[in-house]
Amino acid sequence: MGLRNFERALERMVEGAFARAFQTSVRPIELGRRLTREMDEHRTIGVRGQEVAPNSFTVALCEPDYADLADVRDTLARQLEEAAREHARDEGYAFMGPVEVEITFNPVLRPGRFEVEGRLREGPGGGAGSLVLADGRRVRLGDEPATIGRLPDCTISLSDPNSSRTHAEVRQHADGWMVVDLNSTNGTKVNGSPVRERVLQDGDEITVGNTEIRFEES
Repeated sequence: MGLRNFERALERMVEGAFARAFQTSVRPIELGRRLTREMDEHRTIGVRGQEVAPNSFTVALCEPDYADLADVRDTLARQLEEAAREHARDEGYAFMGPVEVEITFNPVLRPGRFEVEGRLREGPGGGAGSLVLADGRRVRLGDEPATIGRLPDCTISLSDPNSSRTHAEVRQHADGWMVVDLNSTNGTKVNGSPVRERVLQDGDEITVGNTEIRFEES
């Protein structure tokens, strides 16, 4: 599923201004395939018995291909990160920290050749977790609780009039991450059910006012 979605994203990227950038000797879908293979080949067993896959990747291209992709490198890196997250969900892999892809160049590589290296890299608090908003923005979770509400200094500041000024927060828990309602006026829901606090599972939908936020372990 992860690579199929990656291919669809690439189809959108090669339209319009991105078309010239993808006339390189590197096929981006091959980067995605190599990245997910790196996850499969270098997964290990974590302390809880779950398979843990690499989460930090370096993609090295030759200098001409690296230069040709200048306009889309950041977008391509984000799409590769999303492909890794989806592959992890499909295979039941866990991550030690946030998924990160760095695209760089290696002067000894020939056009069309590339290298992908994956590493296990621990994130803040020793785990991985993100909150994904409806517009695609991703907020990485760390040592400090992530607050959600209308106040400008909240980690996720909402314009939703049905949310309280400090409505809820997502904090670390012994089993991962937990959402806690902060005595909000309209309450907090997880997957449609009202909660005061709840340990989150990958893919859970948190509802704050009329705003939905997806939790992802990766």
